[in-house]
Amino acid sequence: MYTLIGYPRTRAMRVLWMLEELGEPYDYIPAAPHAAEVNALNPTGKVPVFKDDDTALTDSVAICQYLADKHGKLTYPAGTLDRACQDGVTQFTVDVLEGALWTAAKNSFIHPEELRVPEVKRVCAAEFADGLRHLEHLLGKGPFVMGAEFTVPDILIAHCANWAKLAKFDLPESGPVADYLERVLSRPALAAAMKRGAEAIA
Repeated sequence: MYTLIGYPRTRAMRVLWMLEELGEPYDYIPAAPHAAEVNALNPTGKVPVFKDDDTALTDSVAICQYLADKHGKLTYPAGTLDRACQDGVTQFTVDVLEGALWTAAKNSFIHPEELRVPEVKRVCAAEFADGLRHLEHLLGKGPFVMGAEFTVPDILIAHCANWAKLAKFDLPESGPVADYLERVLSRPALAAAMKRGAEAIA
């Protein structure tokens, strides 16, 4: 049995979505960062934390890719050129899209106030917009970022898009990226994950 620990309005949502896409049963504990049950398994206090039997895994990207590899779904096989391309898109998403969002968040409410540099958020918004322009080139002709197959980086990109809405970063209202995000964000598994998260904190 899997156990996921982490508040739904964090990167834990990526893993919730992944589990719903896979149709795998899991226990869910909606704990906030640095909660006692989180600190007991991850000294950094960050979420999500994911338990597979007695082993605790951290980092949402690593957890999602582990689940994809273990169940042979939502990923290309390791050691293939398709997988190398997929991993490149994953790294782009983390470095560029998430990097801009995370830096903005740290300078909005995470860092102590005396360490925040609010002006950097304007730079972050510009970096995110540039990343979306690059994403348009990555999309190619397929309905998903890797073409015909829905894969792990689609979850990561879509999660960043929802995060961007909260950060008040601009998202395209029309065009290839807007159409792509509408396709991915309308998946039933995401709706199920959001429902599970909402019920857990109600």
